[in-house]
Amino acid sequence: MSNRLAQATSPYLLQHADNPVDWRPWEAEAFEEARRRGVPVFLSVGYSSCHWCHVMAHESFEDELTAAYMNEHFVNIKVDREERPDVDAVYMEAVQAATGQGGWPMSVFMTAEGEPFYFGTYFPPEPRHGMGSFMQVLEGVRTAWVGRREEVAEVAQKITRDLAGRALGAGGEGLPTAESQGNALLQLTRDYDPASGWFGGGDTKFPPSMVVEFLLRHHARTGSEGAREMAEGACEAMVRSSLFDQVGGGFHRYVLRAKPDGSLVPHFEKMLYDNALLCRVYAHLWRATGSDLARRVALETADFMVRELRTEHGGFASALDADSADPLTGAHVEGAYYAWTPAQLRDVLGEDDGDLAAAYFGVTEEGTFEHGASVLQLPQDGPAAEAGRIASIRERLLAARAARPAPGRDDKVVAAWNGLAVAALAECGAYFDRPDLVERATEAADLLVRVHFDVPSGRARLARTSKDGRVGVNAGVLEDYGDVAEGFLALASVTGEGVWLEFAGFLVDLVLDLFAAEDGSLYDTAHDAEQLIRRPQDPTDTAAPSGWTAAAGALLSYAAHTGSQAHRTAAERALGVVHALGPRAPRFIGHGLAVAEALLDGPREVAVVGRPEDPALAELHRVALLGTAPGAVVATGMPRAADGSGGEFPLLAERTLVGGLPTAYVCRHFVCARPTTDPDELAGQVGAEASRGV
Repeated sequence: MSNRLAQATSPYLLQHADNPVDWRPWEAEAFEEARRRGVPVFLSVGYSSCHWCHVMAHESFEDELTAAYMNEHFVNIKVDREERPDVDAVYMEAVQAATGQGGWPMSVFMTAEGEPFYFGTYFPPEPRHGMGSFMQVLEGVRTAWVGRREEVAEVAQKITRDLAGRALGAGGEGLPTAESQGNALLQLTRDYDPASGWFGGGDTKFPPSMVVEFLLRHHARTGSEGAREMAEGACEAMVRSSLFDQVGGGFHRYVLRAKPDGSLVPHFEKMLYDNALLCRVYAHLWRATGSDLARRVALETADFMVRELRTEHGGFASALDADSADPLTGAHVEGAYYAWTPAQLRDVLGEDDGDLAAAYFGVTEEGTFEHGASVLQLPQDGPAAEAGRIASIRERLLAARAARPAPGRDDKVVAAWNGLAVAALAECGAYFDRPDLVERATEAADLLVRVHFDVPSGRARLARTSKDGRVGVNAGVLEDYGDVAEGFLALASVTGEGVWLEFAGFLVDLVLDLFAAEDGSLYDTAHDAEQLIRRPQDPTDTAAPSGWTAAAGALLSYAAHTGSQAHRTAAERALGVVHALGPRAPRFIGHGLAVAEALLDGPREVAVVGRPEDPALAELHRVALLGTAPGAVVATGMPRAADGSGGEFPLLAERTLVGGLPTAYVCRHFVCARPTTDPDELAGQVGAEASRGV
């Protein structure tokens, strides 16, 4: 028997459709039912690749007695945080404020008005480590609700008032400056461990994608060797650890220092947003340094996304699960797909290559993970002479692993994360002469246009998700508009197709219409979105760029392409928060700091004009794309005449060919340096020397 989630499009909700719990989706009818019955609402928020979400489901939500108690005394709502990031953000803020920590599954008890009064994350089925069992929590909430209803209502109202009073402004401290950016860098040096390459204390290490992008841009603008060294150190630490899938490419969610010897064990889920961001970061590291390792990681991550996350409709799925079936026992456990013993390596590779692989990837008889198994790492590079042999080993291990039961895949296509993937794949394709990657980026962008551009009431909007080529019911949030616009702008620069600039312009205009506040700050939800107990607004990054700073970056790039002062002014006003927060908490606003580097550099506008069939035009275009100048925008095509004929980009307006040859113009605020037909001179103007010819 299925509950009310059976018609959902979210894979996470569908995972709970057969629970004995009478789950409801987030909808007005659920709260009306709680009001009619006079019972509280239990809200459970998670996502399909969340390990502990699966654990709590198996332990509690599939238990008949627990479900019966929940159905009798609560109205139970299940939310996919990836479909409704606004609901997740509002109640996670309450959880963190009340408990000092957060995570998923998130468990919230609230009134029929949506006002929360008791919080938690994972609750075990029996008391454990000082934590009450889930049934004890349910019974305690029920007792308080029946016996102390007025007290519960007062607590709920106070929490709601406190949340409502947390609205942010734009910062009020003006634009980011060279000094404030330098202070942010100084703070990062205090958080960075040069011995390990990781930022921050503690045992859990998340990939610092947006921070590394800031460091690369800061180095490009200022020449800071410290910034470059931290970027290189962080990227090397990630790729040598078990965070990186040494066989199949791509990155896991995070690593945990869980062994006495300091070994890092990954949390095995693979998220599209992590891999899109890191693919682009490593490509940018290669662009800045020419590093062979960075090139390999960027391409292997791009190939992983295409091979394992691409859907039949051309978009990219959200995630791969952490768990999969153990080939021997059939039990679903974390890491079964990725871990190896020395004996398994020898079975696949033979004695000699098995022993080489064990030494090369840090696989020990004791194991670095569980049950004597190890997760592959890259402690050090082997001899150059062994490169071909190692490549063969990787191929054979990947083929052998493909025969194992694979982790589940969340096929939901999230607009924002696909925007990040479009940008990464388009740039990798351009940098590394991989037109197939540009094609995959274009197909994903086309899906976003065909499926995600929803038109309710005659006014186009961007939908948050789709699945199987069908658009979802949830409205796009700010990060969707910002990240998709960024993807379209990157694709426009790579392909020279002006239609992507037009689509980006449509999205950034909607940002100003729907999300902007009078003080220049940006809300995460549209003005006419469903009203929650608080309208979410957060400029800080999570695992992906904040919607606020993603939109600011898209506004700034669009202004550089078009000369629009209105869009530039909006970007500048939104970046006031970076000036305020950057020097104090740079690890939590890395994307904003990266956008601020582009603002301080211009950003540069590069117009490359010439006949499309001329190979000299392609060479100038590639050099322009390889430029490290922070946030530079590139337009290429035929010159655009005063009447609008010719090239598709405003940057090409009235640009002439010098001596009849393809010509590049490097400008700031539409004031240009001397045009050049020489790729070497152009490389100097855009900072493209390091990776040219690699």
